[in-house]
Amino acid sequence: MSFSKEDILNIAKEENVRFIRLQFTDLLGTIKNVEIPVSQLEKALDNKMMFDGSSIEGYVRIEESDMYLYPDLSTWVVFPWVTDSRVARLICDVYMPDGTPFAGDPRGILKRCLKEAEEMGFTAMNVGPEPEFFLFRTDEKGNPTTELNDQGGYFDLAPMDLGENCRREIVLTLEEMGFEVEASHHEVASGQHEIDFKYADAIKAADQIQTFKLVVKTVARQHGLHATFMPKPLFGMNGSGMHAHQSLFNGSENMFYDESDKLGLSKTARYYMAGILKHARAFAAITNPTVNSYKRLVPGYEAPCYVAWSASNRSPMIRIPASRGLSTRVEVRNPDPAANPYLALAVMLKAGLDGIKRKLDLPAPIDRNIYIMSEEERIEEGIPSLPADLKEALSEMIRSHVITEALGEHALAHFYELKEIEWDIYRTQVHEWERAQYMTLY
Repeated sequence: MSFSKEDILNIAKEENVRFIRLQFTDLLGTIKNVEIPVSQLEKALDNKMMFDGSSIEGYVRIEESDMYLYPDLSTWVVFPWVTDSRVARLICDVYMPDGTPFAGDPRGILKRCLKEAEEMGFTAMNVGPEPEFFLFRTDEKGNPTTELNDQGGYFDLAPMDLGENCRREIVLTLEEMGFEVEASHHEVASGQHEIDFKYADAIKAADQIQTFKLVVKTVARQHGLHATFMPKPLFGMNGSGMHAHQSLFNGSENMFYDESDKLGLSKTARYYMAGILKHARAFAAITNPTVNSYKRLVPGYEAPCYVAWSASNRSPMIRIPASRGLSTRVEVRNPDPAANPYLALAVMLKAGLDGIKRKLDLPAPIDRNIYIMSEEERIEEGIPSLPADLKEALSEMIRSHVITEALGEHALAHFYELKEIEWDIYRTQVHEWERAQYMTLY
């Protein structure tokens, strides 16, 4: 929805809004905000609200800390869960004091990649995300436990799906905030859920993912539950993904559709997929950004660990859903919900655009179940695996000109440093499994 400055000031007055959260996202995908009283709203709408960028992960040094928040007026929403002293939200772009966009702002990085797509003749990247999450019970202090709140399975109903009421309230809250929710259901694992909302242009889709996470966690807490988007919270069960359906448009024309092709896929779609496959190992550090991410990307749990595509089975990394015409799209299945959505969409778009620029050849589809193929069969078919861990993913990323260019020098350097630290802490930690395995053996 489009709002003017006057619209926002009037709504704030009519709905008794007392505070506004100026929201932005740090490099790791964490939502940050500067909360201001409504008396400062007009100043914020004039792009005059300053904050300390040196306090934000991956932003700037203390010597250059002054930064400005430029609200995107289309993101204005009043939070429905607060009835008195109401709180509203505006998502912001981050700018330097000289009026230039901050090079390390994830939202700005996605905008840069979209600008490149526009220069190539694509007016929009449409994205339909499918973020999954788990609901855990909390203890008497409100802290999360490892006890799931139900033992339901795929598409189960109550009483097996005890998260149904919480999930319903999440859907109602999202709809109050302008989402068009298409479906919600219990996922494969106990305590695991998925809520799908209508596709949108890439910036709006990334904004919605961040808002979705906030709503899910807020409503779950009201039900005495803890919602987590951790990719693999429990051993021996499916992890949580964030499949990203994507397509490129020129005006009202879906550039991925060609009715004369036997699969209904245009050359543009095939080049785009070839680019995604070519750079999949390099962008995995962004789409699967944690140590825990790679415990989801293992065989046996329906996670796409193999770099291949198909229009007829779900074991490859890319699947082509059956819909055609305006709904023709590519489903990239390896991203997980721990990813910074702005960066994840940016690197996938950049990879696809590289395929289009270079007219990369798309490998033959893999229509067999890759999970039951032997390693020799996968090698014979030319099917590589995604990185096995975060360290390998970082090494692949840093060697890729396409992915490093998508991120830019500032974001690349800070992201790489933060993730190297994360890997080193994990690598040097002594885990409970090691004690159970070795304490009595040696």
